[in-house]
Amino acid sequence: MLEVALMVEGQNGLNWPRWQRMAHAAEDLGFVGLYRSDHFTNSQPPDIDSLELWVSLTWLAGHTQRIEFGQLVSPVSFRHPAFTARMASAVDDLSGGRLNLGMGAGWQEREHNAFGFDLLEVEQRFQRFEEGLQVVTRLLHSEQPVSLEGKYFQLREALLLPRPQRPGGPPIVVGGNGRRRTLPLVVGYAAEWNAVFLNREKWTSLNAHLSELLQAAGRAPHSVRRTMMLGTVFARDEAALARKAAGRDLAELRERGVVCGPPAAAVEQLGGLAEAGVQRVMLQWLDLDDIAGLEVLAQRVLPQVSGG
Repeated sequence: MLEVALMVEGQNGLNWPRWQRMAHAAEDLGFVGLYRSDHFTNSQPPDIDSLELWVSLTWLAGHTQRIEFGQLVSPVSFRHPAFTARMASAVDDLSGGRLNLGMGAGWQEREHNAFGFDLLEVEQRFQRFEEGLQVVTRLLHSEQPVSLEGKYFQLREALLLPRPQRPGGPPIVVGGNGRRRTLPLVVGYAAEWNAVFLNREKWTSLNAHLSELLQAAGRAPHSVRRTMMLGTVFARDEAALARKAAGRDLAELRERGVVCGPPAAAVEQLGGLAEAGVQRVMLQWLDLDDIAGLEVLAQRVLPQVSGG
């Protein structure tokens, strides 16, 4: 069976009323989790509401009981990874062990320029990302003080206290589809790989490649959970779907990793991904006010794909 979670774009008008409604909907309607992006603003104007990531996750940890949650993903360019490790450990403890810690290298130029963060060129960006992963994993995992002399980050006898209630702290999620940079980082540091917007054929190829890399590194393939973030164009019937699609070709959208259709079509598409080995999907829900659509998704799709 396939686990189904929701994902919202934090820079897409997210504010407290919308976040609270989404959280309660995810909890009450039976979705396995709620995830969000970590952005300061959109890649293109206009600027709209963008609720700060860690503040929103802290609220979520204390106001839900069941759902898992996390970020897809949080760039190391925004915060020193020591802060990320400390906040992640605390929020995970507050939630009773429901945080999945998504980390990334960063990519959006506009927000980095606007707020004064150095994005770096791609090679240097991924070098910094790997150092950030080292900082976070060593602080979360080590019972002893940690020292690290990197190019971008340094630790000198640093110790994370109180220790995480979960041994090793929240599991690290690395997101992305890159064979050369991203998948090796999954092998080195992650408990979960989150692919982004792939059709079944592309997913199958990358998934097999990750298993080969894990085996070559001495890790069992099943030691890394396989999940995917997908776009969503969903409505209760064909007429409503046509309005929501607004002239876009649904077949083309499906090829680009978007779940499209009324309930029966969505069930078929998600079922195919489950057969290919996807364990959890995070459905990107762009209309933050469409709670009625979530109710239809929960009533007519979830029972068919997740047994809920």
